[in-house]
Amino acid sequence: MADTAANEVLAAVFARVCEGSEEAFAELYDITSARLHGLILSVVRAPDLAAEITQEVYVEVWRQAARWSADKGSVRAWMHTIAHRRAVDRVRSVQRETEREVRWAGTTRESEPDHTWEGVEQRLEVEGVRAALEELSTLQKEAVSLAYYGGYSHREVAEILGLPLGTVKTRIRDGLLGLRSVMGAGT
Repeated sequence: MADTAANEVLAAVFARVCEGSEEAFAELYDITSARLHGLILSVVRAPDLAAEITQEVYVEVWRQAARWSADKGSVRAWMHTIAHRRAVDRVRSVQRETEREVRWAGTTRESEPDHTWEGVEQRLEVEGVRAALEELSTLQKEAVSLAYYGGYSHREVAEILGLPLGTVKTRIRDGLLGLRSVMGAGT
């Protein structure tokens, strides 16, 4: 009995909506929105998406209100049909989009970077440094090689060569300046 009375109230409100009453539409929203949103949420399972679809359904209800006929069922059933169809359509649309993206990702592979040039470039640099080292004096080449290829500190190079620390630092500095000059780097 309560459902029948509720359906009659809803039908009366909806009749005013069909006449273009915005107040009646607001009343219709208040009466039906919780259930309608719950139905949509149960289909799409995403609150933000459900809210968006609920809004779309109410826009469609407003636009299509004149098409409703009591012969086709209750207002609530008509609105729930619109909501359910819209929600299912959106889920299918999202699934198709996801499938397209997966297929596309499967067909397009990122190519591996070509490391060949990096290797060539590195070899050219090494050869350039070796050639430049040959232009240094034997003393400078020895100090620079120990410091940069051997990984020794200035103090350790001084100990290995049996020279004062200041002398080693000067040889390394002069050797680096010579390398820079030979390799063409700016000053």
